[in-house]
Amino acid sequence: MRSLLLLGLLVVPLAAREPLAKRIAHTDPARYRNAKAVHAGAGELHFTGLLDASSLNTNLLFLHRGVIPPKGGIGHHFHNHMEEMFVILDNEAEFTVDGHTSRLTGPAGAPCRMGHSHAIYNPTGRPTEWMNIAVGTIKGKYDAFDLGDDRVGAQLDKRPVFITMKLDRELLRPVEKMHGGTGVARYRRVLRPEVFYTNWSYVNHLVLPPGASQGRKRHEGVEEFYYVIDGEGTAQINNESATIRKGDAVPVLFSDIHSFANTGSGDLEFLIVGVARSKWALDTSDIQ
Repeated sequence: MRSLLLLGLLVVPLAAREPLAKRIAHTDPARYRNAKAVHAGAGELHFTGLLDASSLNTNLLFLHRGVIPPKGGIGHHFHNHMEEMFVILDNEAEFTVDGHTSRLTGPAGAPCRMGHSHAIYNPTGRPTEWMNIAVGTIKGKYDAFDLGDDRVGAQLDKRPVFITMKLDRELLRPVEKMHGGTGVARYRRVLRPEVFYTNWSYVNHLVLPPGASQGRKRHEGVEEFYYVIDGEGTAQINNESATIRKGDAVPVLFSDIHSFANTGSGDLEFLIVGVARSKWALDTSDIQ
């Protein structure tokens, strides 16, 4: 069966895709690799790639997951054709954007928009759980220009003077029977399309309590991945189901009918990233 060319994007036919269980990426600290002086940064960074440029048809470049050890980080560098966001899931880190540095407490993040510079440093005595998400203007094309600055000892601004996000459960709003699902979900759109210059469309925060589910929906103009921050449950993509747990990343392609359910005893919590076909593609959610 041939692939279909849709508006210049290669859409993989369902018959050619691997089973859902194999498409879901799993965080495994045993597979982390140690990288020293990343972008001339301090100390080490331990990480692995969960998703790459082949995971979606849109211009997602990668989803990395790892740990910033004490006194480690990523040095100050520019991105001119892409956007990247560092996210910490716990502890603290010093985030730099355009030479301004502030300390954020996890779970939190800060996007670096196209044409801007950023860095991150862990000044504490504990490891910081970390993620890195990147979206480009050119599919598969990564760019960076290092500034040779590890930001150790940088002057801190008490309040960030750059865009930040906080994955604060207190800010979530209740949504009963979300997309025709069960129970009461808690949801917030954390970052909207206006934040980004690329086709990065949004970042959402979703919590499904025990027994709750998000009903079946699909997007025609946006692809997504669901990263499981905590909990366990099931993912259904089209006619396939698979178990998911903390640390998993689930890619959702154009027109995939998808739903998620909490099968565990605690909350099932997601970070959801949407990448659009075109900058202002509609985020349609057709309930099936």
